[in-house]
Order: sequence, then structure tokens, then C-alpha cells
Amino acid sequence: MAASPAHRVRIGMIGGGEGAFIGEVHRLAAALDGAVELVCGSFSRTADNNQRTGARLGLAAERIHVDWQTLLEDERQRPSEERMEAVVIVTPNHLHVPIAIAALRAGFHVLSEKPAALSLAQARELEQAIESSQRLYGLAHIYLCYPMVWQAREMVREGRLGALRKIHVTYSQGWLGDGAATEGNKQAAWRTDPALAGVSGCMADIGTHAFGLAEFVSGHTVNALCAALGTHVEGRRLDDDGDVLLRTAEGATGVLTASQISTGEENSLEIRIHGELGALEWRQMEPNSLIHRELNAPLRVLRAGIDQPGLCAEAKRRSRLPGGHPEGYLEALANLYRDFAAAVRRGDSGAAEGVPGILQGLRGMAFIEAVIASQKSELKWTPLAADSQA
Repeated sequence: MAASPAHRVRIGMIGGGEGAFIGEVHRLAAALDGAVELVCGSFSRTADNNQRTGARLGLAAERIHVDWQTLLEDERQRPSEERMEAVVIVTPNHLHVPIAIAALRAGFHVLSEKPAALSLAQARELEQAIESSQRLYGLAHIYLCYPMVWQAREMVREGRLGALRKIHVTYSQGWLGDGAATEGNKQAAWRTDPALAGVSGCMADIGTHAFGLAEFVSGHTVNALCAALGTHVEGRRLDDDGDVLLRTAEGATGVLTASQISTGEENSLEIRIHGELGALEWRQMEPNSLIHRELNAPLRVLRAGIDQPGLCAEAKRRSRLPGGHPEGYLEALANLYRDFAAAVRRGDSGAAEGVPGILQGLRGMAFIEAVIASQKSELKWTPLAADSQA
């Protein structure tokens, strides 16, 4: 039976203790619409950190668990009216699949940070667990939840650009450019450790965001690529920079660049899509603007806001304020939580409407593995795994 539409969905969090960037971001975003309620957590393997985090968040001592296994077992045994309904996974990459599968089998919905897994084989195992569990699975591809990203997607689907020709997507950061400056940095340490991050560094961490954005907005499926990866900091074991040529099944070509050693860059994710009739451009650091260039017409800028003309219903639904009141990263993640909570209340399973899911997880892992294979190969083009497609 579907849950009442009025209740706040009860969530638990694994990971995200003091000093972890993304956990706090998730908690802030989750609280924005009042759609969910944090009732338990296992925030850190360090006992003091775990207890401090839980106490600061106002959790009862018995709902602050020493590890994720204990959390799942304790919550499973609690009365239905108080146990958590969904678990949020904000750990390093290597724990995403073990926790997700255990949670699904215990009867809980799962919302996980990306990437979904450490390998495409692992992601397929997770897909099977999702299907067997009849529970929801969501993946925190936050950049797919901005209003103007949905506006761009809808304009492409409407044919406003005509047949697509070029896709350019870049994601540039500079925070890993100075090896000395990142020594002792916990976030840098696990992202550059193959045992924790997987086979790729930069491409897995941010390249998958760029890849997901390219496929989401364009509606195209990348079916072959040619990649060149680089590691610029001495002693680093994973890539910190890379460039990828793309070809899509629908006939477009493109370029994807991801870098975490681009000096001076903050968090510059940008996409440009060119078709026979026009082009679109969106930048994450200026997320409320979408640039539209039409053939033989002046450039125009569409703006986010509930009162703004020319926006599609999905873009307006993901906006909260009138135009001129900036909304950004937290609001985009809040959109994900709001849609995920609504799906939990409805009693849905599999994919939550409007929320990235296991399909995006499979595509992301297919992309990473193709990039690594291309880097190692003497061939110009490397195909993506066919069974990662919808």
C-alpha cells in the first residue's frame, strides 16, 4: 500500500561525517522542502566523529550507529511507523554497491552518490538487486536537476535546434593541481586512491557528470569514443585530466574535457549543443541563464524563475522563486530529494520519476571503462558496451 502523501519520508545517512563536503550538502538540500526527515545515521568510521555528527544533527543516541551494517539491521527491526524508509549513501565510491545492495535486500529505498559502482559488472549486479527488491534507486547526478538543464532538454526534444551536429561539454576544476596543497586532504586522498575511487580519478569523479549532462540534454547515445588521459602530479596513481572525442548513434560528434588540475578554475561545468537550426549554451556557475542562438536571429537569454516567459513546465516545476532571485546547487539537489520522496510516498519501485537512476549509473560506468580501454589501446575508436543502453 502506498504511504500517505502528507508524511515526511524518513531517511538514514551513511557517510557524511564532520569534514565530508557532500554529506552536509545533502542534509541542507534535503531539508529545503520539508519532504524528508533524517532519523538515523552512521556518519564516520571514527567513533568520535560519528557521535559528534549525530548529536549535532539532533539524533537520539540509539539512532547513531557504529557502522552501516548495524544501522541496516537495527532499522529493519524497528516498528514500521518509525523505521527509516530510505538510506542515503555519501561514502567513498568503493562502498556504494555493497551498501546499496544490502539496503535493498533489507527492504529500504536507496539514494546514492555517484558513480553507482566501481565497474560496469558491479553496476549490472546492482541493477539486478534493484529489480529483485521492488524498491527505488536514485543516483545523485545533481547537475541533471537544474531548471534550465530541463529547459535545454525540452527545447532539443521539441526540435528547436533541428538535427544535432556538435556536443561540447567541459568540466574544469583546479583544486587537485597542487600536489603539496592537497597532502593531508581527506577528500583528495580517497579520490586519488584506486582502492577507494576505482579505475579512474578525474573522469570518474567529474567526467561522468559531463558525460551524463551531454546525453541527458542532447537525447543522444554516445556509442564510441577516443580518449587521452593525463596524470600531471608526480606520484598520483589515477588520472587528473583528460580529453575525449565522442560519436553518437544519432550522428553527432563532440568533445568532452574533464580536468582537476586546471589552475584557477573553480567548478566550471559547461555544455554547448549545436544543431542545424540553432544552439544552446548552459554554465553551471551561472545556472539561471540558458543562451539560445537561432539561425539568422539575434541571441536570446532565457532565465529561470516561476514567472519567466517561454519556460517549459518541467523547468518551472524545478524553480521556487520569481526571476532575479538566484537558485543554484542546493536547490537542484533539493529537486532530486523532492521527487524521490514523492515516489516513495506513491509506493513506486525501480526509477523515481525525474530522478537519475541505475540507467545513468550503467551509462556512467560504460563511459569510464571505454575511456580507460581507449587510453590503453592503439585503436582510434572504442565502442561503449551495448547492454548499458536503454
